[in-house]
Amino acid sequence: MIAASPVDARRKLSLRLSVERFAYHQPFRIAGHVFTETALLVAELSDGEHVGRGEGAGVYYLGDDVDHMLRAATGVRAAVEEGATRQELQHLLPPGGARNAIDCAYWDLEARQSGCPAWQLAGLAAPTALRSTLTLGAASPDVMAQAACALDPQAPVKVKLTGDLSDDVARILAIRAARPDAWIGVDANQGYDRASLPHLLPVLVDQSVAQLEQPLRRGCEADLDGLDRPLPFVADESALTEADTPALVGRFDVVNIKLDKCGGLTEGLAIARQARSLGLDVMVGNMMGTSLSMAPSYILGQLCDIVDLDGPTFLARDRTPGVSYSGGKVHCPAGIWGW
Repeated sequence: MIAASPVDARRKLSLRLSVERFAYHQPFRIAGHVFTETALLVAELSDGEHVGRGEGAGVYYLGDDVDHMLRAATGVRAAVEEGATRQELQHLLPPGGARNAIDCAYWDLEARQSGCPAWQLAGLAAPTALRSTLTLGAASPDVMAQAACALDPQAPVKVKLTGDLSDDVARILAIRAARPDAWIGVDANQGYDRASLPHLLPVLVDQSVAQLEQPLRRGCEADLDGLDRPLPFVADESALTEADTPALVGRFDVVNIKLDKCGGLTEGLAIARQARSLGLDVMVGNMMGTSLSMAPSYILGQLCDIVDLDGPTFLARDRTPGVSYSGGKVHCPAGIWGW
């Protein structure tokens, strides 16, 4: 179900698109990739009196980079400026970073036009601070153990793996030794296959790892059929949109919703409610945007069991005002977006 816009009158809008780049304070490594910056598409939607903003980071493993996002968004500029609604946007653009940026700009604009915050437009209670993971990029075991000790001691820890079994086992053992009481989840980012995965699982159970995210490549979901899941499996790359969700049942336990994957808060909310109806738990993640990306995901996070909204912690600079992290939680000030 798509949340309805509170603004019924069609009125001409102006859509401004720009590209902004935010460097990381250090390289970030996951299975198969090393990142040094995030390049963002920023959408500003104005009715002449109010301005709504949104940003998209895209989906790197689908080729949804900033050039692709800019072309896609430019292609629908005329329709948007002629008064296309947020609901119509869902059919004008496919899921991805461009639709995310514009969809979130619509939500922000609607909040400003109506005087109602985005959480209220979404039919939710007033948002509260959320317990959020902090992520360790893949590195040597001793470096990751030291980094784990430097994190907020109350924060859950998310550990990036690389798909090299012996190295990953050493990472997990070192981090658990350094943080014996921490909630730890691991993210394989498609690094394993059906043959290697059963060798990793006993280690995860022995080390009290709370969940395993995306163990196999997207498209290989059937390889999980018949495999014992001794801890919750989380679908990330295997779960892009609402259409992907039903096929997760029986293979995964949790769906990780990212607004850049599904194309915005509108579909993100629909996925969360659909997942619940299918008996799946719900997680919200991010594609390493600024606080302007975290704010709409924070709204979605109010419906989620697990929250991973630490993208700005990797940036050398963030937007002002920005989200903050303390006491193991992410706090999102009202002034960022959607108020």
